[in-house]
Amino acid sequence: MPAKIRLQRQGRKFQAIYSIVVADSRAPRDGKFIESLGQYNPNSNPATIVLDFNKALEWLQKGAQPTDTCRAILSYKGVLYKKHLLDGVKKGAFDEAEAEKRFQAWMTEKEQKVQAKKDQIKSTKDGLDKTRMEEETKIKEARAADIAKKKSELIAAEEAANAPAVEEEVEAEEPKAEEPKAEEPKAEEPKAEEAPVEEPKAEEPEAEEAPAEEPKAEEPKAEEAPAEEPKAEEPKKED
Repeated sequence: MPAKIRLQRQGRKFQAIYSIVVADSRAPRDGKFIESLGQYNPNSNPATIVLDFNKALEWLQKGAQPTDTCRAILSYKGVLYKKHLLDGVKKGAFDEAEAEKRFQAWMTEKEQKVQAKKDQIKSTKDGLDKTRMEEETKIKEARAADIAKKKSELIAAEEAANAPAVEEEVEAEEPKAEEPKAEEPKAEEPKAEEAPVEEPKAEEPEAEEAPAEEPKAEEPKAEEAPAEEPKAEEPKKED
C-alpha cells in the first residue's frame, strides 16, 4: 500500500491543531507515522500553515497520496504546482529556468492575494471594532443621560417632599420661640400675686388686735382703783 500524506490530530478540545505527516495508509489516524512535514492550525484567520516544501515535494514525487485536506494545503503552498512544472520539464515542454520563472511569478501573485486577504480581514476587523466602540459609546452616553435624568428627578422629588416639612418645622419652631416670651409675664404674674398674699401675713394682724384689747383691759383697771379708795376712807373707820 502506498504511503499517505494526512493530518494527525493534536491539541485540546475545541482548539485542535494538526500535524502534517507521512504515514502508512493502514496505520490509525493518531498512530505511528513515517515523517512529519509540518503543522496546520485552522483556528487562526487565515489558517496558519507551516510546511517543509522540499520534503513534501519529494514525497509527492515518490508516489505518496495526500488526503483531500492535505491536497488543499499542498496546493495552497504551491507544492502541487511545482510538481506539475517539474513534470513538464521531464516531458520537455520547457526547461527548468522557465519552470522556476513561472513558479516565482505564481508565488508572487499568491503572496499578494494572501496579503490582500489579510489586509481585508484586518480592515474588516478594525471597522467592526470601531463600529462596536461607537455603539458602546452611544449606549454608555445614553445610560449616563438616563442616570443623570433619574438622579435629577429624585433630587427634585426629595426637595419637593422636604420643602413642606421644612415649612412645617419653621412654623412649629416659631410658636415655640414665642411661647417662652408669652410665658414670662404669666410666670411673673403669679409671683406678683403671691407677694401681696404673703405681705398681709407678714404684717402681723395679731399685733393690731392686741393694742385694741390692751386699752380695754388697762382702762377699767385704772378706773376701778380710784372708785375703791373712797370706800376705804379713814373717817369711816373712826366712827
